[in-house]
Amino acid sequence: MSETDRSRGVDTLLGDPKSAIRRLSIPMIIAMSLQTAYNLFDAIWVSGLGSDALAAVGFAFPIFFVIMGIGAGIGIGGSSAIARRIGARDTAGAARVLSHTLVLTILASVVLSVVLFVLAEDIFIAMGAGDVTPLATEYGRVVFGGAVTIMLASVLSATLRGEGDARRSSIYLALGSVLNIILDPIFIYGLDMGIAGAAWATVVAFGITSLALLHVYLAGKDTFVRLELRQYTWSKNVNREVLAVGAPASLQYASMALTQFVLIALILMVDDTDGVAIYSTGWRVVSMAIVAIQGVASAVTPVTGAAFGARSWDKLSTSHLYAVRFGLGIGGVLLLFLFIFAPQVTTLFTWSADSKHLFDDLVVFIRIFAFMIPGVAFGMLSSATFQGMGMGVRALIATIFRAVILSVLFCYILGVVLGFGLIGIWVGLCSANVISSLIVFAWVRITIRRLSTTV
Repeated sequence: MSETDRSRGVDTLLGDPKSAIRRLSIPMIIAMSLQTAYNLFDAIWVSGLGSDALAAVGFAFPIFFVIMGIGAGIGIGGSSAIARRIGARDTAGAARVLSHTLVLTILASVVLSVVLFVLAEDIFIAMGAGDVTPLATEYGRVVFGGAVTIMLASVLSATLRGEGDARRSSIYLALGSVLNIILDPIFIYGLDMGIAGAAWATVVAFGITSLALLHVYLAGKDTFVRLELRQYTWSKNVNREVLAVGAPASLQYASMALTQFVLIALILMVDDTDGVAIYSTGWRVVSMAIVAIQGVASAVTPVTGAAFGARSWDKLSTSHLYAVRFGLGIGGVLLLFLFIFAPQVTTLFTWSADSKHLFDDLVVFIRIFAFMIPGVAFGMLSSATFQGMGMGVRALIATIFRAVILSVLFCYILGVVLGFGLIGIWVGLCSANVISSLIVFAWVRITIRRLSTTV
C-alpha cells in the first residue's frame, strides 16, 4: 500500500467532520452488529440447553462484560491518544502510543485471567447463582482463561480506528463474529461440549481475530502508525496519556458491570433465576440495537480527538451535534422495529421446551427497552466526545451517575419498594438511562462552548 493510501484514513479524520463520522461509523455499525449478532446466536444455541443454561450465561455476562470493558477502555485510550497525536502531526508519538497500548493490554489480560479463573466458582456463589453455579463456572472459566484474546481483538481494532482505518477494523471484527456464529453449534452440539462449547467458540474466534490484527501491525507495510516493539521503552508519560482516557473508560464498563451484579440481586429479590434469564437474554437483543449507536460512538472518539488535537473547536462542536442527530435517527428506526416485531424476535430465544415459558415476559422486556434506545444516543455519543477530547474522567462521572446511582436507585424504588417487580426494574433502568443521557449531553455542550471562548 502506498503512502497516499495509508494517509486516506488520516485525511478523513482531518477533513469534514460530518463526512468523517459517516465514513468511519457505517462500516463499524455493520461490524459491531455482526459482533453483537454472535451474542444473539450464542443465546439461541444455548437456549436449546434449557433455561438453566441461559441463566448460567446470564450470571457470567457481567464478568465477561468487565473483560470486554477493560479491553475496550484501553483501546479507547489508545485510539484517542493516537488520534490526538495525528491531529498534532506527531506520527512518531502515535507509534509510541501504539506499542504502549499493546503492552498494557497484555499485562492487564494476564492478571485478569489468573484472578478470575481461580475465583470463578466463589464469584458465582456470591452472586446467588445457586443450582446453576456449576454451569456458570464451566462456562466462565473458559472465557476467563481466554481473556487475552478477547482484549487484544478489542484493543487492536480500536487503534486501527484511531488512525482512521475503520474499514479494516470493521473487517476483522466481522471476521471474529462470523467465526463465532459458525463455531457455536459445532462446539455445543457437534462436539457435545454443552455450555463450555459456547465459551470455547468465543475464545477461539477472538484468538483468530487477534492473530490477524497482530499480523497487520507486525507486517508494518500498510498502516499509518507503526508498531515498533523493538524500540519500546517504558514511558510513564505515554502510559499516563493512554490511561488518562483508558482507565476511566474501563471503569465506565466496570461500573456498568457493577450495575449488572446489583440488578441481578434486585431481580432475585422479586423473582427467581427465570428473571435473570429474561434479563440476560433480553439485554442481548437490546444490545444488538444499541450497537448501531456504539458504531457511531467508535467514530466520534477519533474524529473529535483529531479536532481537539488541532484545536478546531468548530469541528469539535459539529462532530458532536451531527453524531447525536445521526444516532437519534438510527434509534428511532430501531425503536419501531423492536416494538412491532418483539414477538417474532422472542421466538428465536424460546424455541426449546425448557425455555418457552419465558416468551411473554421476554416480549414485555423488549418492548419496554425499545423506548430507551433513541435516548441512549445523547449520552453514549456525548461520552465518546469527552473521550476524544481526553476528558475521560468526565465520561466516567457521567457513567457512574447513570449506571451506579440513578439506575440502582430507580430500579430499587420501582421494583422493590413500590412492589412493581420485574416491570418496575425494567422501567427504572430505562428511565435512568434516558435522564442521565440528556444531562451528559448538556455537559458536553457547555464544555465545548467554554473551550471555544477561552482557549
